[in-house]
Order: sequence, then C-alpha cells, then structure tokens
Amino acid sequence: MTTVPTSVDTPSPRRARFLDTIDVRSYGIVLSFLALFVVLSLTSPVFLTQRNLLNILDQSAPVGIVACGVTIGIIAGVFDLSVGAIFAVAAVGASKLALVTDPWVGIAVAILIGAAMGVVNGVLVNVILINSFIATLASSIVFRGIAILVTGGMIVTVTDERFSFLGTETLLGAKYTVWVFALVILATSFLLTRTTLGRYFYAVGGNARAARLSGVPVGRVRTIAFVISGLSAGIAGVLAASRTSSAQPDLGMDLALQAIAASVVGGTSIMGGQGAIWRAVLGVLILAMIGNGFNLLGIDTIYQQIVQGLLIVLAVGLDQLLRRRQ
Repeated sequence: MTTVPTSVDTPSPRRARFLDTIDVRSYGIVLSFLALFVVLSLTSPVFLTQRNLLNILDQSAPVGIVACGVTIGIIAGVFDLSVGAIFAVAAVGASKLALVTDPWVGIAVAILIGAAMGVVNGVLVNVILINSFIATLASSIVFRGIAILVTGGMIVTVTDERFSFLGTETLLGAKYTVWVFALVILATSFLLTRTTLGRYFYAVGGNARAARLSGVPVGRVRTIAFVISGLSAGIAGVLAASRTSSAQPDLGMDLALQAIAASVVGGTSIMGGQGAIWRAVLGVLILAMIGNGFNLLGIDTIYQQIVQGLLIVLAVGLDQLLRRRQ
C-alpha cells in the first residue's frame, strides 16, 4: 500500500503568500529607509550631522502629525482631503485668538476647532452618506473660505513671545515641535494597537459590512477617525503658526496630498484595513530625506518631485499586487 506523504511541515501556497505579504509590508519600508539613510550619509558630509537630522525632524513634524491622523482614517476606510484647510483654520484661529486673549488659550481653542471640523466631516460622510472624497473636498473649500473671511486674506502676526514658545524653543537640543510629533506618534500608535477602538478601525476598513454585522458601530468609528484627523491637523496648524508667530489662509495647500502620500509610501493600504503609524512615520521621513538629500547634493527640485511621484506609484502598485496575491 502506497503511503501518501503529508504536508504538515510544508506551508500551503496560500500561507506562504500571506507570509510574503507580511514581510513586505512590515520590513520593506524599513529596508528602504535604511538604504536611503546610508546612501545620503555616504554622499553628503552634512547629512549625518546632529543639526541636519534635527532639522529634518523639525521640518517634517507638521506633515508627520497630520499623517498620523490621516493614516487612522485610511485604515478605517475614509480619506480626509480637508486636513490642509483645517491646518490653515487652526493656525489662523490660534493667531487671532492670541491677539485678544492668552496665547495658550488661543492654541488650545484652535486645536479644539480642528476636532470640531472633524466632527463636521464625520456627519457629512456617516450621517448624510456623502462619499469621503467628495465630502472632505467640499468641506476643505468651506473651511479655507472661513480662514479667508477671518483674516480678510491678510497675514496675522502675533508679537507675544509666549505664542512662539512651541515653535522655536528647544528641549534637550530638539525643538518642542519634534517632541509634540513624538507624543502624537506614541498616542496614535497606542490607540491603534492597544485599544478596542483601534481594532474597530481595522475591522471597519477591512470589511465594513462584516464589522457592522458583528456589532461594530461603523458610522461612529469612522466619525471618530475624522475627529482624530481634524485634531491632528489642528495641532500641526498651531505648531506652524507658533514657528513663525504668524498665519495666513493659504497655509497647507498641499498638506493633504503630502500626508496621504507619506502614509501610502509607508505601506498603508488605500483600500483600508491595513497600515501602521510607525510605517507612516517612516514614509514621512523618507520623503523628507529625499527633499533634504536633493538640497544638500544640489540636485534640481524637479527631479525630487519626479522621484516622490514614482515612489507613490510604486507603493500603490505594490499594494494592489499584494492584494491580488492574497
């Protein structure tokens, strides 16, 4: 009698493909980051200096903070194109309020305004049932119009030195913007990986219908994602205003695209249900290092845009390929 060999020790093709997907998503971005870091370190004597590295972190902090919030939204299956406008409203609001009240009160209120605008987006998408692209595109126009009305299209300047504290002062050699960025990373990472709400974000983005049948309040979860996105944009906006002690309504015009691009480059699936904050942060830093490296090496910025665009296309294409393989 012929004995049929078993396959206990050999993973099935499906399992092998799944493991390949995990490896690519988890470590591909890390390898890309390390490779770029090494190349820039060898080609530019300035890149690896403490001053330059801290400058990269400081300059990428606003985009990185917004990317953390945007990543949560994408994981939950929604896109927030209004973060740039919320960024501008928060910056303008903090600056205007700092002229008539305590600067710290103005900063706190402006951040809350960002969260409130996230609630508006949540209502548009989850109550009125407008597609998130259309809803947040429309709301971004309205929000930026509010910023123009509040300022009359002019730059708002704050002379109180307390207002510039977060944007200019340092702690242990790094600006407070970097420390705030680090706190946002820790908070959003904890939310996604250690809480029930974080599991809901993944469930809703992966399969909203199945999540709803399992008792997950899909609309409420996605509304919270918009609130977090708005809150992140509000924090980034007040940091940007504090850095220059001024604000204007055209701030953050490309911020939404930059944040989404960084998140996607970091491996967040545009289809929802997959992603991580740390990978999005690496995506932010990769794009920031590309810009920094091109400047240090004296390469035309046109090529920088081409490289960043190709990275985005590659990331999205890889995401689709991995999904088909699954």
